[in-house]
Amino acid sequence: LDLILRKENLNKAYKQVKSNKGSGGIDGMQVDELLPYLRENQKTLIQEIRDGKYKPNPVRRVEIPKETKGEFRKLGIPTVVDRVIQQAITQELTPIYEEQFSENSLGFRPKRGAHDALRQCQKNVNDGYVYVVDMDLEKFFDTVCQSKLIEVLSRTIKDGRVISLIHKYLNAGVIANGMFERTEIGMPQGGPLSPLLSNIMLNELDKELERRGHRYVRYADDCAPRRRGLVA
Repeated sequence: LDLILRKENLNKAYKQVKSNKGSGGIDGMQVDELLPYLRENQKTLIQEIRDGKYKPNPVRRVEIPKETKGEFRKLGIPTVVDRVIQQAITQELTPIYEEQFSENSLGFRPKRGAHDALRQCQKNVNDGYVYVVDMDLEKFFDTVCQSKLIEVLSRTIKDGRVISLIHKYLNAGVIANGMFERTEIGMPQGGPLSPLLSNIMLNELDKELERRGHRYVRYADDCAPRRRGLVA
């Protein structure tokens, strides 16, 4: 937690949130209002986090159309303050987990992207892997088992204050159509922390696919295992 709350890490997190822009959360505060707020309240905010008393705000529910007609992707937009805190957590945890992640995981990781996934797919074809299974984990973000995710996190992160803070973000709830909804399962898409948490959870899938000898490419919750022979 001390690393997360370092001044230079928090400043970097603020700059990243500011550059990403985006709309505000349930409190209506916009990115342009963030700096004066943090200048006035940063000491109190940091102390509340240290003492385990900080309570994240619920996220604001937004639905955007998916590629499939008539389907929508549910996003949860955190407040700009919560985005800074999530970004600060992400910046410290990412280097730790990057050492654990598979080379076949290419979504939402530093210096990796969709073009790298395509190149890896092409390499698999060139290496003679002709059978493909296209997998999409249905409603992955909406159905993540939070207790399992916390257990996986706890294997590496030994500071219970950090685990508790992440758990609070998972349990913060959603405001949809003016009504509060509890979030006892799943994790909201839309905050800086969610992509990292999804890769931490799905690293378990990567390990199992590799144990079974599959050649595969995973981009977030989309995955395409390949075998030279038929895949059952």
